[in-house]
Amino acid sequence: MSTVKLTIDGRQIESAPGTTILQAARSAGIEIPTLCYHERLNPIVSCGMCVVEVAGFDEPVESCATPVAEGMEVVTTSENLSALRAGSLKRLLSHHPLDCPICDKAGECRLQDLVFEYGITAEGYEAPPKPREKVYATPLIKYWPDRCVLCLRCVTACREIKGACALDVTENEGQRELVFFPDKCVSCGECLQLCPVGALTENVSAMKGRSFLVKKVPTTCTYCGCGCQMELQVADNRVVNVTGRDDPGVNQSSLCVKGRFGYEFISSDQRLTRPLVKKNGAFEETDWDEALRLVARRFAQIKTENGADAIGGFASARCTNEDNYLFQKFMRAVIGTNNVDHCARL
Repeated sequence: MSTVKLTIDGRQIESAPGTTILQAARSAGIEIPTLCYHERLNPIVSCGMCVVEVAGFDEPVESCATPVAEGMEVVTTSENLSALRAGSLKRLLSHHPLDCPICDKAGECRLQDLVFEYGITAEGYEAPPKPREKVYATPLIKYWPDRCVLCLRCVTACREIKGACALDVTENEGQRELVFFPDKCVSCGECLQLCPVGALTENVSAMKGRSFLVKKVPTTCTYCGCGCQMELQVADNRVVNVTGRDDPGVNQSSLCVKGRFGYEFISSDQRLTRPLVKKNGAFEETDWDEALRLVARRFAQIKTENGADAIGGFASARCTNEDNYLFQKFMRAVIGTNNVDHCARL
């Protein structure tokens, strides 16, 4: 396969035809700042952060949307580029409140990182005020219009990854803003996953744990047989948030509504903490010894009288993967039946 040879910051780089300057630079370990760009989406070209200088071009170009060419000479860092990127950040901040201390995204906000990197201390612009909150396409997500930088990641992800087209952008009184179509929304949270700022926050886990204080635990979703990779965020031994893992796994960081938002049962005060045994038509609390003796006695009795296939087991997606494995092993190896199923079987 032929390659394209170019120079980036004085380094000789070889890249595949059709690769963008940004992709070529990152593959060579050269970082170019971005805000609207995401590797799973087609270039959006809305933030102005990834501009670079190319020999022979009168003006800087967006590296996320400019393909490499043979003999191209690219500069990613200069005083002019720093000034342009700082200007872009200031314009974005004109639509963005400086409320980082109370924002759920604080500590993992891409805009926050860039503002710190480029030393922005005051935005220098004034913008018309926006409402603090606005009804979103799904009640599981809270939308903060004044934090939105209109990077359009959410709109693009909803259209290109999910095919739902539940989000769009429109112009209202000279201001561009998001518009929602709740009837098309499937509450998957793809927009939430890709939002680089705090414009979209989760209603389920609001203000329950800072990103830099939680323990992140990689695991596999149990809700169905797809095996989606996810990351649990744990604070004080409670799951406070769930995100898709950024890896090329089966789901490529995408999750469904159950996988992303269906975790509150883990720490619910309605969960049973002791076994219950029915006596005289009513359930009563008991200890594990009594409960297990009763179950063992009844299993043995049913198996003796009617055979192992008279017993069936039904597992739960709300158990751990390890618990479900042990359950099916128990049914097959101990009870002696293949009558075992799962509530999330595809």
